[in-house]
Amino acid sequence: MKGLTRLTAASLLAGVALGATIAGAAELSVVSGAVGNDLAEMRQQLDRFAAESGHTVDLVSMPASTTDQFGQYRLWLSAQNRDIDVYRTDVIWAPQLAEHFVDLTPHVGDVIGGHFPAIVESQTVDGKLVAMPMYTDAPALYYRTDLLEKHGKEPPKTWEEMAATAKEIMDKERAEGNAQLWGFVFQGAAYEGLTCNGLEWITSFGGGQIVEPDGTISVNNPQSVKALDTVRGWIGTIAPPGVLAYQEEDARGVWQTGNAVFMRNWPYAYALGNSDDSAVKGKFDATTLPIGEGGDRSAATLGGWNLAVSKYSPNQEAAIELVKFLAGEEAQKFRALTNSRLPTIQALYDDPEIVEQQPLIPRWKEVFLNAVPRPSAPTKADYNEVSSEFWTAVHNTLSGSGEAESNLRRLEARLKRLQGSGW
Repeated sequence: MKGLTRLTAASLLAGVALGATIAGAAELSVVSGAVGNDLAEMRQQLDRFAAESGHTVDLVSMPASTTDQFGQYRLWLSAQNRDIDVYRTDVIWAPQLAEHFVDLTPHVGDVIGGHFPAIVESQTVDGKLVAMPMYTDAPALYYRTDLLEKHGKEPPKTWEEMAATAKEIMDKERAEGNAQLWGFVFQGAAYEGLTCNGLEWITSFGGGQIVEPDGTISVNNPQSVKALDTVRGWIGTIAPPGVLAYQEEDARGVWQTGNAVFMRNWPYAYALGNSDDSAVKGKFDATTLPIGEGGDRSAATLGGWNLAVSKYSPNQEAAIELVKFLAGEEAQKFRALTNSRLPTIQALYDDPEIVEQQPLIPRWKEVFLNAVPRPSAPTKADYNEVSSEFWTAVHNTLSGSGEAESNLRRLEARLKRLQGSGW
């Protein structure tokens, strides 16, 4: 038995229990962080894989914070840990962890063509496919259809409209006795999620992408200052002061109990918001994130999760089999229907069941196709430090520790030191 603490062990169906003893059966482990129902959904799929393949699969749970996940992954991989066979990886980690993962290119030629090419490219380093796309992600602006209709408002196109609508509805509803209602919740804690939010704000205001694709450091500019000053004005007015400690699930918790007019979050929150125990079931919808003053586009951070096989796994063949199963069309359809996760397989956006049961998904195809990537490609192995410096500057600004202009000036200097002679 492997030495790591497990979330749960796979239970094989009685009819195939003997399969684990057949020659070639492996005991695999997959490590994954999660928000919402991710782990429960994966557990269902792992049990099905075990029943079909004869392999057993243990699921190792990680904290929800992607920052914490990355730190642990890097420790395990640097130590050439043999206990983990498959890693669930963020879209931004491929350049940083590629040396530790098996090249999947020779093993997935029969299926990889069905995935969106840009997503495949994001997981390809030096010509090697180091992780198989599992699902993609791009955030939305969730809004309460019942409250907007009640107060005669339309879904906002700009951040200015969003803030004005949020404030008006919040004030009127509080006057009617809904004292817990806030206008807008998002991910404001100092972690990778704030890098995503911050990138969306400054890009939508026309402030660039922190570091441009050619490696140019662009974050210190008047539009970025304007973006952060604007968001700073939301804290304590339309957004609760506690939003500066919110991650995804914290924002969803406020939203799903009916205590927010607007929320920025990923598609997973759509299915959960329509669950039977949700106070907002049937009372909300989602639209593209707003455009900032001086900007000309909505900006949604490209997210998504992938599956990589460790070079140090003693069960690489079985691990590759598991990755192909979890990234396959049937598994992606199940994930879309049960967890509103966006498929990476193009054909699924026209699947009748997905269109009927998760209408957000086909509408979101154009959003993620035009999503903004975090600057992991140009900054390569330095991305984690770049992101940490960025989210720190943003959090300091939002919490009133320094002005946006001075914080971004210091950020630019720190990024230039990281850049050295060039990324």
